[in-house]
Amino acid sequence: MKQNLLTATCVVALLLLNSGKAQAQFWKDLFTKENVEKVVGAVTGQTAQVDMTGTWSYTGAAVEFKSDNLLAQAGGTVASSTVESKLNQQLKKVGITAGKLSFTFNADSTFNAQLSKRALTGTYSYDAATKQVNLKFVKLLGINAKVNTTSGSMDLLFNSDKLLKLITYLSSKSNNSTLNTISSLAGSYDGMMLGLSMEKK
Repeated sequence: MKQNLLTATCVVALLLLNSGKAQAQFWKDLFTKENVEKVVGAVTGQTAQVDMTGTWSYTGAAVEFKSDNLLAQAGGTVASSTVESKLNQQLKKVGITAGKLSFTFNADSTFNAQLSKRALTGTYSYDAATKQVNLKFVKLLGINAKVNTTSGSMDLLFNSDKLLKLITYLSSKSNNSTLNTISSLAGSYDGMMLGLSMEKK
């Protein structure tokens, strides 16, 4: 009887201990720098100063509708995730997969893009008023992209024609079939931006 009581007491103590750890982990996850930045931005309407410097590795396609109204008309997040999945498939066909593409933005406004063994260089400038970055590759006119960033992740979002131009420039494997598919994806959802989602290394 005493042994059963002792066992039961130990089990309850372990459960309480684990519960405390779970709650502590919950609060720790809730108050990460990234989540705090999102809340501050939502409340004040302002975002923290964008710091693009460092090396960012491609993790997958990014999709964003230009307005909540357009998102609702297109079928909400289901449409967004469907387009994102299809875009991922097409980017994979031209060799743009997780870990294969990276951008390194330097403090002197230069950047390097690496796709597998192909290295490209250029310059960039960020406009805080429009939240856009202008990427200028050697032998390619500037391409504007909307920047959504936190301390550990960044999305570069393009109008579809600009994304097509970037893909064509980055990848020697790009072909008309893939580019036409991406173009038709964008054409199906007017007001949608397509792009690259990246994480900081």
